[in-house]
Amino acid sequence: MIRSAASPGGVASRLRTPPPSDYDLASRRPGQALREKIRADCPSLIQRSLAWALRRPENASWRTGLRGERIVSRELARLRRHGWRTLHSIPLSPTWDIDHLLIGPGGVFSINTKHHRGKTVWVGDHVARINHGEGRPYPRSSRREAAVVKKVLDRGCRFAVEVKPVLVFVEPAKLTVQPSLQDVRAIENRELSALSPLTGVLSPEQVDAVYAVARDQRSWTSAV
Repeated sequence: MIRSAASPGGVASRLRTPPPSDYDLASRRPGQALREKIRADCPSLIQRSLAWALRRPENASWRTGLRGERIVSRELARLRRHGWRTLHSIPLSPTWDIDHLLIGPGGVFSINTKHHRGKTVWVGDHVARINHGEGRPYPRSSRREAAVVKKVLDRGCRFAVEVKPVLVFVEPAKLTVQPSLQDVRAIENRELSALSPLTGVLSPEQVDAVYAVARDQRSWTSAV
């Protein structure tokens, strides 16, 4: 819930002008950080085609992640008519980005996308297991990302912004979430539509203010 420490309308009005294009994160495409990794690893079309044909593990993993972020971005686009705004691939460091940030009347959600199509997924308080394999720190990573987003938005908006972490699993065969996991929402990509009717957390002016801060890359300087 928002606790206003300054006038949200005043913050929004000061930031209503979009940032310069070099700093405007609204222009970033879903999975842009992964696109840049793939291009840097295989700068030419022939090299990228060869890497794809040879199924190089790292390159294949990036491509799988990119497909997942594209799928999630299409789901998020459907929420726009309900007053939601999205940003994609927010860079925090050369090796770390926020996959998606969803801002709207129901609050702010930091979305971490995981593409495990056709696999069984179990999510506990601290780790997730894919096909009963070794634990992966997905819930912990999602909490950390949400904490970073909150710090940036609190500082830029000058009022406290609650940021909820969301783990989105793309097209799993089965998703099981431990009931004890309360602070991280773990869902399938098709369940993102359940966020659209949420209201009562941010006013339209507050949505404007939060989005204005979040879309400006300069807001994320020294975030981590």
